[in-house]
Amino acid sequence: MSVNGGAVRVRTETEQTDEPGWEVDPDDDWALAVVATVGRQLRLRREAAGLRVPEFAVAVGYGEDLVYKIETGKRIPRPEYLDTADEVLGAGGLIAAMKEDVRKVRYPKKVRDLAQLEARAVEIGVYECSSIAGLLQTPEHARALFEVRQPPYPVEEVDRLVAARMARLSVFDRSPAPSLSFVLEEAVLRRRVGGTMARKQQFERLLEVGRTNNVSLQVMPMDSVAHPGMSGRIELLKFEDGTAVGRSDGAFNGRPTSEPRQLRILELRYGTIRAQALSPGETLALIEQLQGET
Repeated sequence: MSVNGGAVRVRTETEQTDEPGWEVDPDDDWALAVVATVGRQLRLRREAAGLRVPEFAVAVGYGEDLVYKIETGKRIPRPEYLDTADEVLGAGGLIAAMKEDVRKVRYPKKVRDLAQLEARAVEIGVYECSSIAGLLQTPEHARALFEVRQPPYPVEEVDRLVAARMARLSVFDRSPAPSLSFVLEEAVLRRRVGGTMARKQQFERLLEVGRTNNVSLQVMPMDSVAHPGMSGRIELLKFEDGTAVGRSDGAFNGRPTSEPRQLRILELRYGTIRAQALSPGETLALIEQLQGET
């Protein structure tokens, strides 16, 4: 088969897949609009090439039902789907170029919102009591955490969530670098998340980040006295214009707040936690010890 003079590789039945993309969050208006536009462009180009959906589905190697879903904006196409569609339709890179638009909406809205705040922040402070902070996780550690959620996520959703978490790590590559501080409970470091190799890689990641000039990494020891973080996670982000936003599981119904009085409360709690935790040097020594015991 050929389209616009180009040879098209027809995949065999065993090569075809029914999962060319991700579900669209029905409450995410921006994502819905972007995906609808991409789907409409795909449909118009397919029709201009004289291909019906069954023919196009065979050519790109995906099921007809999901081709319909992508073209009607009900599913987010994967980058490889757009690359194949570009080749099949002889679009000369115009369809593949839509990968940038799709990349922006492939992650859940709440993750995108958080990443946008982190990208603007000049200071980020996080206290985490139930798991290693997301900005410190390796892909293997993140995957192990997502895979034990109940009810379980579909495999493709786990892939999507891991990719979204890893995309947030671009905060470490910013210039000028933001000031980052983390306090983790010792118990989350001792918890056996993933296999031996995954744990070793996670410890190595913590040591790498903890030795960075703009990062302060601390651990709250298991034999510490009671402290203000025992009611849940705390996150504080400060911006260049002097504004800030904070959130805590144990305050203000867990909702983000920019109200000055509430921010002062969160800052007081976080400052007290940092004062009670191990110093950065003691923290690195503990992580090295745990890495050796793994």
